[in-house]
Amino acid sequence: METTLLDDLSADLPDGVRLQRAATAIRAAFACDAVGLLMLDAADTLHLVAAAGLAHEALGRRFIVAQHPRFATILSRREPTWFDPESVLPDPYDGLLDDRKGSPLPVHDCMGMTLYRDDRPWGIMTLDALATGTFDEKARARLLRLGLILQAAVRVTDLERENRQLRQLGSSQQGLEHIGEVTEILGHSEAIQSLLHEIDLVADSDLPILLLGETGVGKDLFARRLHRHSRRSERPMIQVNCAALPESLAESELFGHVKGAFSGATTDRPGRFEAAQGGTLFLDEVGELPLSLQAKLLRVLQNGEIQRLGTDQVIKTDVRIIAATNRDLKANTQAGLFRTDLYHRLSVYPIPIPPLRERDRDVLILAGHFLEFSRARLGLRGVRLSYEAERALRQYPWPGNVRELEHVISRAALKMLSRGASRDQVLTIGPELLDLDITPPEPATEAKAQAQAQTGDAAAPPPEARPADAIPPLRDSVEACQRRAIGEALTAAGGNWAQAARTLELDPSNLHKLARRLGLKQEPGALR
Repeated sequence: METTLLDDLSADLPDGVRLQRAATAIRAAFACDAVGLLMLDAADTLHLVAAAGLAHEALGRRFIVAQHPRFATILSRREPTWFDPESVLPDPYDGLLDDRKGSPLPVHDCMGMTLYRDDRPWGIMTLDALATGTFDEKARARLLRLGLILQAAVRVTDLERENRQLRQLGSSQQGLEHIGEVTEILGHSEAIQSLLHEIDLVADSDLPILLLGETGVGKDLFARRLHRHSRRSERPMIQVNCAALPESLAESELFGHVKGAFSGATTDRPGRFEAAQGGTLFLDEVGELPLSLQAKLLRVLQNGEIQRLGTDQVIKTDVRIIAATNRDLKANTQAGLFRTDLYHRLSVYPIPIPPLRERDRDVLILAGHFLEFSRARLGLRGVRLSYEAERALRQYPWPGNVRELEHVISRAALKMLSRGASRDQVLTIGPELLDLDITPPEPATEAKAQAQAQTGDAAAPPPEARPADAIPPLRDSVEACQRRAIGEALTAAGGNWAQAARTLELDPSNLHKLARRLGLKQEPGALR
């Protein structure tokens, strides 16, 4: 297995694919239920970069090491750490194993190992098995060997990432200490990954950027990423909320004033342009600027000069402008609400940010992030989503986007406590606590699921409404194919699950797990 893993990890692969292959291969090698690869950041926080056997929402979790004694114990040792099945230390994965979603973990085997890069902890690898006795002395020795191979893969992955970022920096003076800095833009969807790639490419230019997107998509996070990856990253980034600027004070706020410029101006005061000198000025909600101020802003952008209110002295400026709006500025220019010439100055490189409903399963990753935040803030043992709640999150159109999702998750966790739930339990949030304006589909009964499986007519309802000619998500197509294959095998075997497993060339226990995940079995059943 070591040779196969080394070949897989040395291949020319994208970062995420290489580490995901490692997690999947290690899970198969140890015949365990879950494997996680977690990277340690500068704030002593671990976050999953690859996982096998864990719920999708786990990829959005951030684990503060000080709050999780198992992770702290693993990081404190060089050799693999095995936890006695009777250990009283809480397990961070309670309720997050894919086959036990939302349920506390029973007595089980758990071990982990710190992964190093250049003699410094890079992160950890964790393995969980529901069957006690899975991780004996031989398994721990084997993990030590595999850990060394995985550390080599981690080093290759990090070096490749650093090389790409150095190429993107070009003439930038940004130091290596900024490379690999963790950002809170979470998501694995094609839409978000493509956007991040585009942002990282354009960041090092000095082109004005206009971020376009609905309320709540996180435009400020993307603006900060643009600044962080730019050649101006060592200089300040100053944010101005244009919607909150009183018209009477807006000019002073942006350009500054001198003593005596108006009643109450008792001292000279620099404006936001001067504060951002050499760096980035982020004009959030720029569509809210009054027309009178738009003309003055245009002159500054054209000439690269400002004048403080109350003086004729000219100050040269050197700032990169990033603007953001949830308005259709092009339509506003036609309506006379926004200056056409200013619009063209700001939108040299427009970047549309996709709404949450177009980001596929990213909603679950983000939900996991907010769940972990709520768990820590409220002092809970654990808080998870039920499968029905996950389905509801994916069906809802999210008009308020990521900000609305954060509020929904925080509110649901508080509701559970207000209804008498104990902080010492792993709490499972159902769809009724989310208060979303949808009706989740009813789960299939055991009898109906068995009948569907044996006739091969087991296609699940789509997770969200789609046009008839739309291409379904790959996961839905794969699951529909799996249901048909299991149904045909059961029909051929006369309903005998063990025979169906042999026909499908699957381990019987794996077939039962797969059938439960697909909704074809509600509870584990004995083989006939």
